[in-house]
Amino acid sequence: MPLSDVMRTLLGMRFIARLIDKLQRHPKRIVFPEGTEPRILHAARQFHALRLGAPIVLGDRQKVNEAAGHAGVPLDGIRVIDPETSSDLDSFVQRFMRLRRSQGVQEPEARMAMKQPNYFGAMMVAMHQADGFVSGANDIPGSVFRPLFQIVKVAPQATAASSCMIVELQNAKFGEDGVLFIADCGVIPEPNVEELAEIAVATASLAKHLLNIRPRVAFLSFSTKGSAMHASVGRVQAAAALARQRAEQKGLAADFDGELQVDAALVEEIARRKAPESPVAGRANVLIFPELNSGNIGAKLLQHVACANAYGQILLGLDRPAAEVSRGSTAQDILGVAAIVGVQAIAYHLLYPGSGEVLPGE
Repeated sequence: MPLSDVMRTLLGMRFIARLIDKLQRHPKRIVFPEGTEPRILHAARQFHALRLGAPIVLGDRQKVNEAAGHAGVPLDGIRVIDPETSSDLDSFVQRFMRLRRSQGVQEPEARMAMKQPNYFGAMMVAMHQADGFVSGANDIPGSVFRPLFQIVKVAPQATAASSCMIVELQNAKFGEDGVLFIADCGVIPEPNVEELAEIAVATASLAKHLLNIRPRVAFLSFSTKGSAMHASVGRVQAAAALARQRAEQKGLAADFDGELQVDAALVEEIARRKAPESPVAGRANVLIFPELNSGNIGAKLLQHVACANAYGQILLGLDRPAAEVSRGSTAQDILGVAAIVGVQAIAYHLLYPGSGEVLPGE
């Protein structure tokens, strides 16, 4: 796609356009393991055309060339690596064996794993040969998460990995100029109180990191301020209190409140009636869902029914920046996710102090 067409596309992606300038000043290397997928190739080409950094696609070189030819995507500016013939394969195999020694992984199994693009890409990020990882256009989430959790693992000061979606609504009165951070939509099915608090603080930190805003975090429920009684309501209330405590310990300036129904969280008129004393109600820019079902359903409803731009899953709590995109993503969605991952990589240590250290044995 010509650069002029890419820029016209970005006019409808206000949130991503705000990240472009920063990434152009600090370009990053993003690895895309699904190198034969046309949407990935288009996104990688746009990433290069916008001067956001160096895209790396993985796969059999001949098959990547054929796919690019059929998609009409020039490969100049895109680095192509075949894991099976890479000069790094042997060293990656040895490192994976060390990482998985306690699970009894031997050389044949490690070699088979490292020939798989998602495993190879995860190791590239872990070994500082790429700054971020984006996959999932063709793979189920488990095929993307498993290599990351085995190789990249959880950041030193995080207790669990989770994920968030970033949605940009046409109606700018919601969230932060139309942008909402929504979690967890992809990783933890039924978070307990501690996990829910961790998800909230991690998502608030990402919102602050990307947009330099004060996060206003709503813990969602079917109840607002005790309007209903249920064990799940108590869990949400406890998580909100714990999140406030943890954010204060981290020095994160943010507001947390819950439990709130989604209308009370987003609509000022309703918030005045249901939660008039809340610092968050009616103005939330971060929504924390009580469990994965509601989070995933809510995000996809916004994307498809409200015609929102949706970016994610952005993984939270990992030692390196990474994202798992939906199999329904467009090339523009993938480009947006890659831009978010790239901006995270500029100063990832601010999100997770101590992250990005060398792996044991290096």
